[in-house]
Amino acid sequence: MSRKQAIDILVVGGGMGGCAAARAAASLGLRVVLTEETDWLGGQVTSQAVPPDEHRWIEQFGCTRSYRTYRNKVRAYYRDNYRLSAEARSQPFLNPGGGRVSGLCHEPRVALAVIEDMLAPWVTTGRLEVKRRRKPVAVDRQGDRVRSVTFRCLESGREETLAADYVLDATELGDLLPLASVDYVTGAESQAETGEPHAVEGPAQPENVQAITWCFPMAYDPDCPSDSDRYRIEKPAQYERWRSYVPELKPAWSGPMLSWAYTHPITLKPITRVLLREEEDGERQSILPYRQIVRKEHFDYPFPVHDVTLVNWPQNDYLETNLIDQDDETVARCLEEARQLSLSFFYWLQNEAPNADGTGAGYAGLHLRPDLVGTDDGLAKYPYIREARRIKALFTVTENHVGAEAREGKPAESFYDSVGVGCYRIDLHPSTGKDNYIDISSLPFRIPLGALLPESVDNLIPAAKNIGTTHISNGCYRLHPVEWNIGESAGFLAAFAISRGVAPRAVREQKALLEEFQNLLCDQGVELSWPETHAV
Repeated sequence: MSRKQAIDILVVGGGMGGCAAARAAASLGLRVVLTEETDWLGGQVTSQAVPPDEHRWIEQFGCTRSYRTYRNKVRAYYRDNYRLSAEARSQPFLNPGGGRVSGLCHEPRVALAVIEDMLAPWVTTGRLEVKRRRKPVAVDRQGDRVRSVTFRCLESGREETLAADYVLDATELGDLLPLASVDYVTGAESQAETGEPHAVEGPAQPENVQAITWCFPMAYDPDCPSDSDRYRIEKPAQYERWRSYVPELKPAWSGPMLSWAYTHPITLKPITRVLLREEEDGERQSILPYRQIVRKEHFDYPFPVHDVTLVNWPQNDYLETNLIDQDDETVARCLEEARQLSLSFFYWLQNEAPNADGTGAGYAGLHLRPDLVGTDDGLAKYPYIREARRIKALFTVTENHVGAEAREGKPAESFYDSVGVGCYRIDLHPSTGKDNYIDISSLPFRIPLGALLPESVDNLIPAAKNIGTTHISNGCYRLHPVEWNIGESAGFLAAFAISRGVAPRAVREQKALLEEFQNLLCDQGVELSWPETHAV
């Protein structure tokens, strides 16, 4: 059964972009409905379990005020609810897990609590309604406007149609774009199309997208005897396949995927890691601390606390098949294969991974932490998605606008229609087209409004990784604080368009409207440019 419900703004997808968009629009008094396919809001930091990838100035500038609020609330959550050690409690910029990837590595459940807390006032006051376990299945579009979106409840099977003045696509794969017949791009553009130094030669490769990864939190009990079965999992059904799997990449991979040796993302040369800190020998670094989300030294409890790391490593990147625009059977098969790869990697770590001292194999003290991700098997609720469908936008950001090499010593392009900022390397994991890493330097960049405006529809706005970027530039626009900024600015844009009775493209085209909108963003704490001293 289907019913229609009229609202101001419908945000489809409850990841970081979707939550930021819903919060922004609701804060300006609009009536917003936010839908999410899983039962956890937060996307990358919760259901996908990936601690934030951030730039080195994040504590001072380079993000929106609300994203900084999120970061501050994460630290406050630990101080308010955990028995922290005196040293940890004294740190003004506490990194709860101590991971190297970010100054704020934390547990997915903490991220979930903070995001729910940030949305709570707008839920209570009736400005925001959240509908979980909803998957979009159809879109009603007439002319250049989307009228409604129909969802299927993944628990009851019932369908519901929501009509809205504006629809924001914050799904992980840009799911509304094909449903609404919005023109989009997938995969890798060619050098002939974009002029990017690192784009593919020859024709475009629409099936060539970055690997997905089914992440999982993994703890280590150093007191567990090597012959103990306390934590061991059953052998995964596809273990033999993945145990002997060697990805056929260009340039070549270092050997079997399940190995301590793998390809360095920048040099593309083989490197070797070890598991534990005490095994480091100057050449082989421990792999556990990189995305560590629980650090035992930070706590003061009268019982042992085990370190926990988030396993999002080269060894469990799934790059066999692109998920975009596949039939349901193919998607289901690929997702199961991705799960099996991650479980097989963990099984290999427990049972076969060579010890650095050469005395044995396997680490019996390693164990999954399903309680940290809210699942039965210990894997995250949803795979980590790095690349989505991308709108054909009024303006497309390329490597030539933000890449350090391509800019030849100049700052990144100073987009006049900036709606935010970001900074991260152009970081592409191995892809389904069997390309090895593309990891190159980029510059502190801006987010142009033109990249949020589709060519062919007026009231559908991308609010996540589905903006007007290329396969290459997506590598630096896909990270946590940038997705948050994209979503937040998309939410403010929809609210502004409604309040002024104008189309979003008019905001970009008319100088007075653009200035008014950018002033609104600044008032709401959205940074539009980088300090001149940090532009290069």
